Amino acid sequence: MSLTVSPDLLRAAESGPVTDEEFVACVRESLPYAWQTVARVAAELTSSDAEFADNEIPPPGEVERGQLLRALASDSIRSSLERHFDVKLAFQNCHRVAAFRPSAVDSDTYRRFVSVRGQLLNQSPELRNC
Repeated sequence: MSLTVSPDLLRAAESGPVTDEEFVACVRESLPYAWQTVARVAAELTSSDAEFADNEIPPPGEVERGQLLRALASDSIRSSLERHFDVKLAFQNCHRVAAFRPSAVDSDTYRRFVSVRGQLLNQSPELRNC
């Protein structure tokens, strides 16, 4: 299961839309490693003039790896994180998540990061089972 949904939040969702704030709080509580990783790269981007910030540190274990994969594989989770942190997220292999400024989506740097070539160049034997 991707998220641990409280009974109150589930009732709210059953009766209508929930706010981004409610959903983001659920993500933060359910997927703490993913939340911390995205928050860190977003903060690094915000505090610099760099084109992007990324995480190249593998998760410490399978639980954390699973959290990151679930967060970034879900359109609703990923887009809520992007809105919350005002970034565009890009993801390679099991741990390399990058935060770009939304205005950088048309940049050469972003296109290189999300390209087939970029994906292939970011592979190594250690990552084959991630």
